[in-house]
Amino acid sequence: MERENLIAKAKNMRATAYVPYSQFPVGAAIKTASGNIYTGCNIENAAYPVSCCAERVAIFKAVADGEQSFREMAVSAGTERPVPPCGSCRQVMSEFFGSDTTIYLTNTANEIKIVTMNDLLPFSFHSDDINTSQKRS
Repeated sequence: MERENLIAKAKNMRATAYVPYSQFPVGAAIKTASGNIYTGCNIENAAYPVSCCAERVAIFKAVADGEQSFREMAVSAGTERPVPPCGSCRQVMSEFFGSDTTIYLTNTANEIKIVTMNDLLPFSFHSDDINTSQKRS
C-alpha cells in the first residue's frame, strides 16, 4: 500500500509542473527514513539549463527540511515506458541514496519498473572520489 501511495503522489504532482516549453510534466515523490514524504514537479525556464527536474525538486525540498536519508522514490510521466531519471538527477540521487534504495519508475498507463540506485547509476562519482583525489595531491 505504501508503494501505491508514493506512486499516486508522484502522478498527482504532474498537475503542478511548470512546463510551458516542453509540455512534458513529470512528478516525483520521495519517502525519507523518518517516514516523511516530499514531492516535486519539474519547473522549466526559458534558459533551459536553469530548469529543475521533479526528482531534484523533491530531494532538494527534503534536504532543505533537514532530511538526508531516503528509503524510496517514485517518478511518473506520460511516457510509453516507465520514465527514467535524467543523468543530472541520477547524480544527485546518488549523493543521497544508498546503492539499494528502491525507485519506482512509472507512467500514466500504470506500468511500474522497480529499480535500485545501483541499477540506474552503477559506477557513480561519489564524495570518496574527491577525498581520495585530495590525499594524492
